[in-house]
Amino acid sequence: MAVLLLLAPLAGVAWLDQPIARYLEFPPRTKYIVHASFSWPVFTLLLLFVAAVCLPFLLRFIAFGSNRKRTAENRDRLPWWGWSGAVLVLVFWVITWNRFSFFAAVQPYTFSPLWLGYILVVNALTYRRAGTCLLCSQPRFFLALFPASTFFWWYFEYLNRFVQNWYYIGGKTISSLEYVVHASICFSTVLPAVLSTSTFLGTFPRLTGAFSRWHPIEFRFGRWAGQLLLVLAVVPLTALAVFPDYLFPLLWISPLFAIVGTQLAGGNNSLVTDLKQGNWQYIVIPALAALLCGFFWEMWNWKSLAHWEYSIPFVNRFHVFAMPLLGYAGYLPFGVVCTEAAALIIKKIP
Repeated sequence: MAVLLLLAPLAGVAWLDQPIARYLEFPPRTKYIVHASFSWPVFTLLLLFVAAVCLPFLLRFIAFGSNRKRTAENRDRLPWWGWSGAVLVLVFWVITWNRFSFFAAVQPYTFSPLWLGYILVVNALTYRRAGTCLLCSQPRFFLALFPASTFFWWYFEYLNRFVQNWYYIGGKTISSLEYVVHASICFSTVLPAVLSTSTFLGTFPRLTGAFSRWHPIEFRFGRWAGQLLLVLAVVPLTALAVFPDYLFPLLWISPLFAIVGTQLAGGNNSLVTDLKQGNWQYIVIPALAALLCGFFWEMWNWKSLAHWEYSIPFVNRFHVFAMPLLGYAGYLPFGVVCTEAAALIIKKIP
């Protein structure tokens, strides 16, 4: 399946009879896709669609919380390593948004220590509320998330070559090897950040309670549904380079279809199992966790020297930091993908 997910977009390039080399340029510097301009009809339709999907969850959360008493929090002090993370965030936030001459040589490399600080802070806040956290209760799994995250996000970078929705600017010219090393270190923080944030949000009873027992969905199909999801994950990716303006959301949906489809086809537990029991928290909480991380990703990226910018067809307007408003909707399925990818990892950790 991994091979199919890698080769499917290249098949579309071959069909276009385009040079494959430009899609595999490394480091990626060339912009070769001219995206469609902003469209009010498309923007409005997508906005209504996102609102229609999110509204039932929002109403459920509001209705559930209005009749529940607030649970007392654990008032223990923040552990020392949480304060260390806070210092990292504060120091590198200031450095990231400014151009100090004494720091000029390493100015492009502020991303990783900033996010390492965030990860420590979120785990410390979780520990303060629940008495435990991902870092303390599952250290092997927590550490395994870092190298896994590197490979995980490299795949999204690969898919982006076929749609070019984001690109990087502001850094100095570096060799391919230096680019791989620096990018891999930055990418290693994605899964730990999202999973740690998800664990933190899971300490709020109002949030977990609202969606742990909600609308059960009865699925009456078996392994063939998993095989269908695998087809829906792979086949559309072949057209990614052919219709980049229309299929770019597949970046966030196809990997999820692939993982859940593989689980269903193998007869294993999956998100479908949880939905049968009315347990929606493993969709809602990861989605909110990625959205929260997304806010900080975009905020700290905004005034960074080495940063990314967006070129998204039809909706590239009403920016919150560098991200178009509707672009934040992509973080919602991405959070679920992160959780499902992490579930594959934890099965391998003794």
